[in-house]
Amino acid sequence: MNTTSSNPLNSLRVSSLKGIGEKTEKLFRKVRVDNLNQLLHYYPRAYDVFEEPVEVTEARAGARQAVAVTVTAPPVVNRKGRVPVTVLNCRGIGRTLEAVWYNMPYLTGVLKKGARLVLRGNVIKKGSRLVLEHPQVFTKEEYEQNRAAIQPVYGLTAGLSNKTVSKAVRQVLDRYVMQEYLPSAVLEEYGLAGRDEAVTAIHFPKDEETLRKARRRLVFDEFLLFRLGLFRLKSGEDASVNHYPMGKTSLTGKLLDSLPYKLTGAQKKTWQEIEADMTGSKTMKRLVQGDVGSGKTILAFLAMVLAFSNGVQAAMMAPTEVLARQHAGSFAKLMSDAGIKDINCALLLGSTPAKVKKEIYKGLEDGSIHAVIGTHALFQEKAVYKKLGLVITDEQHRFGVAQRSVLSEKGDIPHSMVMSATPIPRTLALILYGDMDMSVLDEMPANRIPVKNAVVGPEYRKTAYKFIEKQVAAGHQAYVICPMVEPNEEFPVENVTDYSKALRKVFPKEISVDVLHGQMPSADKNEIMQKFADGQTDVLVATTVVEVGLDVSNATVILIENADRFGLAQLHQLRGRVGRGKDQSYCIFIKSDSEGETPERLSIIESSNDGFAIAREDLKIRGQGDLFGLRQSGESGFLLADPLQDGQILLDASKAAEDILEKDPSLILPEHEMLSFVLKEQAETDNLEL
Repeated sequence: MNTTSSNPLNSLRVSSLKGIGEKTEKLFRKVRVDNLNQLLHYYPRAYDVFEEPVEVTEARAGARQAVAVTVTAPPVVNRKGRVPVTVLNCRGIGRTLEAVWYNMPYLTGVLKKGARLVLRGNVIKKGSRLVLEHPQVFTKEEYEQNRAAIQPVYGLTAGLSNKTVSKAVRQVLDRYVMQEYLPSAVLEEYGLAGRDEAVTAIHFPKDEETLRKARRRLVFDEFLLFRLGLFRLKSGEDASVNHYPMGKTSLTGKLLDSLPYKLTGAQKKTWQEIEADMTGSKTMKRLVQGDVGSGKTILAFLAMVLAFSNGVQAAMMAPTEVLARQHAGSFAKLMSDAGIKDINCALLLGSTPAKVKKEIYKGLEDGSIHAVIGTHALFQEKAVYKKLGLVITDEQHRFGVAQRSVLSEKGDIPHSMVMSATPIPRTLALILYGDMDMSVLDEMPANRIPVKNAVVGPEYRKTAYKFIEKQVAAGHQAYVICPMVEPNEEFPVENVTDYSKALRKVFPKEISVDVLHGQMPSADKNEIMQKFADGQTDVLVATTVVEVGLDVSNATVILIENADRFGLAQLHQLRGRVGRGKDQSYCIFIKSDSEGETPERLSIIESSNDGFAIAREDLKIRGQGDLFGLRQSGESGFLLADPLQDGQILLDASKAAEDILEKDPSLILPEHEMLSFVLKEQAETDNLEL
């Protein structure tokens, strides 16, 4: 067994593992796993605990169950079109359960008369029949072995099985030991598991307590590295001097007067704070936190106009190309409506043609472009600014510390404004965002119509589809959210691949259905989001990739499948995709189980549209975290950490980072050598993502 830092694993491809050839390597690449280090950090998105098997008479519809059966008669193989359907009638006292498998005729060799088996899958009701759909088949002994441990469930792509990922991860863990990089004093003070122990247990936990300890260690690491990077970034800045002092301008008043609405009291207060910052003696560093639809963007535009009036450039970075385009279009329209004609604002994206990019870079360098809106392309090496005095980032938690550093270096410590729709308690927000001042938009604009919510069971789907069809017929659009990209037999929840195919059969041909998920190439994602934004797609079936970065005022319905699998805060962010226009909008939460009680989190979100109140309730419900629910890796900018759920770990990691840097600011002591190496490695990775 070898001992290694994470770095050598970066150079070892997954094809170096036994049983992984070129074809499987390509499948791993689809889920963004190229090397062994990425494989070890490809954490399970959920965990499965095998329940006690029930008898046929105890099976109930609307639940995932393991049913103990004895095969009394051979299965029958029918045909549904070209697809062979294997049917096994499982009999109990006074009840028959029909087990059905599609395209698996070979099971006739397994389902032999007299065999005692456990079938595990979703039990549904079809008319008067109780059907166990496409269940996994285990001998009683195999099933008991699975019950002895918590099973990891990974995000997959077509052709890549959970078993393949598990076996690959096991090979790496058996072959290498992850070298510890935290000082022993930190491990002891905070009661942390060792790094190798934690990485092993996050993939293959023996029990719930082992999993909890492993997650705590890895979350601590994510926060610690983030805070160390932030502290070192701050140490190179001089925030005491305003390098771009400004004077107030009548143009901001002109813009406000031209708006078709009045700012809320919270918006007015926040604008006064931003204006005071930019015209004061210190460099502005302000976090503007506001619920979805609270009106953060207009405040950013006002700041950009103030910068223009004082002869400095402004740059606004959005998390997606589609949102950047929308911001640029909105800014141009507002300037036109206000009669502000002299401001030259460019749109700079990764997909911008090279010739156009060259012209924009020239304009930024000679100062003829006063403002620019875009994505990471704003801070590429070729982007040189003549006088960048204001940087605005939308949904800042999507961007890494290294990216923030590059962003700041483009100007001589420019004013910084960060906009976030994620409701995080003030203490945690100030830790995450360093020494920023914070403004909170806790009022919604008067013209916002509250979204109407409904929590329903799977039996409501047909009614929901008819409702969506009516909304589309009225000229509107709809989202459908599924937890998974593709089917996962170990974790049977709805997936966008099968769901979109089913919807195309349900809806009339004139209703266009498109698919969007995180495994797509960036260019494809941008194209699909743009089509939806332009109204060319009626129904968008997507994963939570739409949580931010898409603002379509014409979308009036969002249907969220397996809603009970998501946290409250994420459900609220998803709901925020609708209710952005003048028409009434609706959110339909479909829970997994039609017969079970409505989970507390769904009852809360059904009765409230207040993101900050929901965040508080979410924190109460989740406590130390839902270890077995769906996890959208990387959606918060961290792989595992959740600033809301893991608030205490964030406080601990921040304290540890302060203590380490107080003792050794340059991380040159022997006990910090590996930590310094990992920190540099992470910074390089962040920069590659630019």
